Amino acid sequence: MKKAHFLFAFLISAIAFAQKPIFVSAKVKAVTVYFNSAEISQTISTTLPKGNSEIVIKNVSDYANQNTIQIGAPSTVTVLSVQFTKDYVSEYELDETNPAIKKVRDSINLVKKEIQKVENARDSESKAIELLDKNQQISGVNSGLNVAELMKMVEYYKLKRTEANNNYDALDEKSIKLNVLLVKLNSKLEINSSKEEKTSKGKIIIQVMNELAGNVDFGINYLSGAATWRPFYDLRSNSVAEPINMMYKAQVIQNTGIDWKKVKLTLSSGNPNQNNQAPTINPWFLRHQEPRNNYGYSQQLEGKLAGIQVDNKAKESDSNDQLKEVVVTSVRSNINENQLNISFDIDIPYDILSNGKAHSVALKEIKIPASFKYYAVPKAEKEAFLLAEIVDYSKYNLLTGEANIIFEGMYVGKTRIDTNQTSDTLSLSMGRDKKISIKREKVADKSGIKFLSSKKEQTFTYDITVRNNKKETAQLLLKDQYPLSSDKEIEIELLQNDGAKVNAETGILTWDLDLKPNETKKIRISYRVKYPKDKVIDNL
Repeated sequence: MKKAHFLFAFLISAIAFAQKPIFVSAKVKAVTVYFNSAEISQTISTTLPKGNSEIVIKNVSDYANQNTIQIGAPSTVTVLSVQFTKDYVSEYELDETNPAIKKVRDSINLVKKEIQKVENARDSESKAIELLDKNQQISGVNSGLNVAELMKMVEYYKLKRTEANNNYDALDEKSIKLNVLLVKLNSKLEINSSKEEKTSKGKIIIQVMNELAGNVDFGINYLSGAATWRPFYDLRSNSVAEPINMMYKAQVIQNTGIDWKKVKLTLSSGNPNQNNQAPTINPWFLRHQEPRNNYGYSQQLEGKLAGIQVDNKAKESDSNDQLKEVVVTSVRSNINENQLNISFDIDIPYDILSNGKAHSVALKEIKIPASFKYYAVPKAEKEAFLLAEIVDYSKYNLLTGEANIIFEGMYVGKTRIDTNQTSDTLSLSMGRDKKISIKREKVADKSGIKFLSSKKEQTFTYDITVRNNKKETAQLLLKDQYPLSSDKEIEIELLQNDGAKVNAETGILTWDLDLKPNETKKIRISYRVKYPKDKVIDNL
């Protein structure tokens, strides 16, 4: 008897899970986009019976990470299992409770009934025509009809035969139209039942146990790949006397398989996929080096990185880890900072379709005070570049990215904002300025080669001519260089630098010039290289 009760209970449990699954489409409410993924928050609302149920959640990203799926349910519902799949197939796939599907289904039933009525009427007309045709064999002699009666019968036949034919043709045409309409409705039913499946194959299947029958709301959170964002900027400046107007923007790209419509969008500089395990440090023991054999380096290096063991994935760091809290006026987003990342909460709902195209999102607009100077390295480029220097740039929460430059109302080109530096001053290249003329020429009569007893001596002399063709004074940072030697047989002597700041370790020569309008300055540098005459220097 106990065994029978156990089998009965098992069958009841099996039947509960074998019942028709409940299909429901999830709605996207909020998305946090990282540089290499997105955290998607969705909701569903469905009616559940008391007991166990299987819920198939549609409109889920094709690239959902199953390990990150979180289901939020009320206290009366217990989530028994969660599974993500892109290969769910069921005979219950069509959701008849969907209002759009129900409307199409009702229309299909009405059209089918109308087609049946037309078929019945057309069959009746066909029988009438057949009956008329059978009775057309009328003979005036055998029937006893006179000519007048015969003519009357012919007119009646013609009238009825024509009327029956017309009715049949009209019914045939109506049948064709109704069948075309039925095909369209069936096609529309397929579209309505699978319009979400056309862009998303992802489904989350959950088994739940419900204490009370009724409507239940669920929250769904998971990480998905196939989404990214990158910062970029528009830098506008009307003159060197005005601050830079910076428009902070983002390019958001997603191909998750589901469209984000009217979602609360957040952009974060964090990386949820990185290894968050902190490195450990172990004792560092010194030892004598083992004798090295002739077959290579077989021994392991001990105490690598001074005894600190670091996971490669954990080496990634954010340049904004320890930014100080600042207040920046934002026109389109709110900025949240913590010790690890920066996030932008967009003020207005956004539509971002799953099409792999870049969507531009405006984040904030800032006026940034900057000091401007010109920069030139005529050995490499014979044009001057305008540099904007921004002091204490970390308070603007900038991230590394490309920037469009618009100077004096004209598009100049692109530059790159690199925040991965240790200096507290950020230098932005605002493009070339052709009104600063620069020429670097070799002075032939001051350059040449001399052969000594065992040495070859080469002298190099260059004149750098700089002219300011602007209407205002220009500050120019000018740089050049002379070679250095790491070989004692190669002797180098700087002969002339015309007042440059000389860095003997790097060989860099620097001049800070104030050029008045239409002023021209000439600078001369000269150096001598002496080396054995039987040697060749290939990069001199």
